Amino acid sequence: MGIGAAPAIVGDIVHVTATRLSIFPLAGALLFPRMHLPLHIFEPRYRAMVSDAMARDRRIGMIQPRVVGERAKDAQRPPLFDLGCVGRIAEVEALDDGRYDIVLEGVSLFRVVRELDVTTPFRQVEADLLPTSDDAEALSIAHRASLESESRRFADAQGYAVDWDSVARLDDEALVNGIAQIAPFDSAAKQALLEAPDLTSRAELIVQLMQFFGRHDGEDRVTLQ
Repeated sequence: MGIGAAPAIVGDIVHVTATRLSIFPLAGALLFPRMHLPLHIFEPRYRAMVSDAMARDRRIGMIQPRVVGERAKDAQRPPLFDLGCVGRIAEVEALDDGRYDIVLEGVSLFRVVRELDVTTPFRQVEADLLPTSDDAEALSIAHRASLESESRRFADAQGYAVDWDSVARLDDEALVNGIAQIAPFDSAAKQALLEAPDLTSRAELIVQLMQFFGRHDGEDRVTLQ
């Protein structure tokens, strides 16, 4: 139910074998490697998932459902996007009524191979873990400036209070992925950010999304879906 596969090394290429993951499908929730995601766990099936993860390797897979709400044929088991992120439970607080407050630390992206037929109340998949570099990515000066400038305009338009001095001290990867995690975009836009091939592409997409959603501010349910 956790991550149990080890990489097989052939020559200089590391091949990651498929692994079994317990998953938490949650629309609008992104996690990136080296980033953190706080979660309040209250549904019984996900409380069971956290208990299981804590007894094993503390890892669960965050992934978005493709459709949510009334549009899902089976609201309990909506279809999933192909790409998610494995998170390790870095902090956990067990509350008296059985709920949990946890903080996930992103470990690696994963791609779903197939969903497994299981008896647990939470869903599980067979997944391929994608390689993650140990080195943080960086933006060009122009891309960093463009992202910060558009973020200021977007935050002002939305009425957000932001500590820009703290933002300026973030490294490029923390800035880009942090915005991707917290920005109020729809699920399709969020997934596009997760699937961006590199940090520069993700930064450019964030700027485009801020401009798009900013132009449509106030309209009913504007989405990219």
